[in-house]
Amino acid sequence: MRLGGILGNNKSGGDFQFASSNPMWRATIDILDFVPLTNVDYGGGIIVTDWYSDSTSSNESVKIMIQFLSNEIRSDGIKINVYKKDCLPSGNCQTQILKTKLNTEIKLAILKKAALLKKDALKKKK
Repeated sequence: MRLGGILGNNKSGGDFQFASSNPMWRATIDILDFVPLTNVDYGGGIIVTDWYSDSTSSNESVKIMIQFLSNEIRSDGIKINVYKKDCLPSGNCQTQILKTKLNTEIKLAILKKAALLKKDALKKKK
C-alpha cells in the first residue's frame, strides 16, 4: 500500500505492511505467547518481553528482546537478545546478556513458524 495514494497525491511514499500480514511479526508473537510483553513497536521493529521466571528458580529471570531488521524471512532479518537477571535474597540484582543456544533456538522457532504462516497464506490466495 502506498501512503501517497491514500492521501490523494502521487508523490512517492513509503511502503507499509501491517503487523497482522507480516509472517515474521506474527510468528514472534505466537512463539512468545508464554510471557507478558512490555514493549511492542511494529513501526520501530522491536518486541521486548517482561522479566520471566519459571516456577523452579525465583531468583533468576530472563527478558527477551527481538529486533526486526527486515520483513523477509531470513536469519539475518531478526536479532535476538536474551538478558538474564540474578537476584540475591538481599535484593541486589545483576543483569547480563546471554550468548547461549537459547538465542538460536528462539530465532529458529520464529523462522520456522514464519515460513509456515507464509506458506499457509499463499495456499489461501490460490
